[in-house]
Amino acid sequence: MGLGFLFPGQGAQRVGMIGDIEAAEPAVARRFEEASEAVGFDLAETIRHGPPERLNSTEITQPALVAVGVALLDAWCRRGGAEPEVVAGHSLGEYSALVAAGALEFAAAIALVHERGKLMQDAVPAGQGAMAAILGLGDDEVAECCEGIDGTVSPANYNSPGQVVIAGSTAAVAAAIDVCKARGARRAVPLDVSVPSHCALMAPASEPLAELLRSADIRDPRIPVVQNHTATAATDSATIRENLVHQLTSPVRWSESVGAMAVAGVGTFVESGPGNVLAGLARRIDRSLRVHGIGTLDGLLAAIEATRDE
Repeated sequence: MGLGFLFPGQGAQRVGMIGDIEAAEPAVARRFEEASEAVGFDLAETIRHGPPERLNSTEITQPALVAVGVALLDAWCRRGGAEPEVVAGHSLGEYSALVAAGALEFAAAIALVHERGKLMQDAVPAGQGAMAAILGLGDDEVAECCEGIDGTVSPANYNSPGQVVIAGSTAAVAAAIDVCKARGARRAVPLDVSVPSHCALMAPASEPLAELLRSADIRDPRIPVVQNHTATAATDSATIRENLVHQLTSPVRWSESVGAMAVAGVGTFVESGPGNVLAGLARRIDRSLRVHGIGTLDGLLAAIEATRDE
């Protein structure tokens, strides 16, 4: 069975993430320093020491998580881990996946997502957008609950069966939460985010991002990249660019993406990022999958050992 790598998006970050791996792997520190050079400030210091409010700012979070995801892949390979055969990233994580697939150079990806974060933050003034996780309703049910709400609100992430994130204007998201609860949602949890990703409110950022992507050196990937917008593998740079623009305003089709990789023969996944959110989602999508997190040194070593036998 094949090996797939999954890269998380915003929400996975925390101050000091992968510190024990950095202490054991000098290549991680080198990646952090390279990322700092790409954005023109000490990103490495923010990753290591914060403060949290700076790390959680969208234009900082995005390059920080790409740096961490790629650094973990470096550590995995240096320790003898097998090369991934297919990659995917959740939301922002798609850019980490593109680096892993050889479609984007690391420094270019860091600079690109730093600008992407600024564009997203500028698209919606602080306090005017929101996101919420809806638990216990089907995908279609959540979409139906969003229909008819005054204002902008729609599904943003189809994460796993029974877990859908919605995004939109603050008032519309609050109204949709009430409708979802009345429909039978087990829980509806507002998320602590600074921008309402993957909804129509991101439209002002679409053309500026498209312009950045047109000038970016994006190449055909060495291995397939399953993209959020289509939940299918892209194998050429033109498709990748197009899907990255659509991703801003369209939902992340994560359940379909992981399911498609499983159908294609991927039986083992490695989550290359801090935490284990994507590992948990993958198990809910398909209980037969083997999933490993490598965000700690113990986890990294255990995953390398386990995948030698899978």
